[in-house]
Amino acid sequence: MDLWIASHNSGKIKEFQNLLFEFPHVKTRASIEISAYTAPAETGGTYLENARIKAKSLRSVKNTDWILADDSGLEVEGLGGLPGIHSARYAGPNARDSENVAKLMKMMLIRNVPNRNAQFKACLVIISPDGQELIYEATMKGQIASKVAGVNGFGYDPIFVPEGQTKTLAELDPGFKNRHSHRALAFKQFLAYLKTIPTSI
Repeated sequence: MDLWIASHNSGKIKEFQNLLFEFPHVKTRASIEISAYTAPAETGGTYLENARIKAKSLRSVKNTDWILADDSGLEVEGLGGLPGIHSARYAGPNARDSENVAKLMKMMLIRNVPNRNAQFKACLVIISPDGQELIYEATMKGQIASKVAGVNGFGYDPIFVPEGQTKTLAELDPGFKNRHSHRALAFKQFLAYLKTIPTSI
């Protein structure tokens, strides 16, 4: 079966591919492969709404395959839950990961935020070839580090220390993220579902 991922983020795509090692019959494809496809504006007010917008948009051009879209973000308690659904564009519409990280760390400093508790949250919307919509959500709790550290991963990984750890996600082995990340935990719920259906679907 083909699983089309509604994302141009190579880091996300790779994470999903790594988690599919037990499912050789699943071939991952990505919307970036479709030259005429333009990603829709993420105008939703929640992760679910944004994931659904992306899933339905890709479904409109790939309606015979499985479609997966996710929306995820970092929520910092001391910043009132920001950047949240705006995580990917916190520092601007076309901001790089490093710019988003720099803005968050600046906001923590400016506001002198003592509460560094945070969580990553992910919502997946998956549409089957027959149009069934599946929704999976998961979180990973932790804290914002005092400084940027590590080279693995992407996004806010260099400043996020998972609960029970002393290093950032970007310092930890990639295998840790594959086992414990918000996106991995949500996707594993879908993989459990996949095991219950015929491989020919």
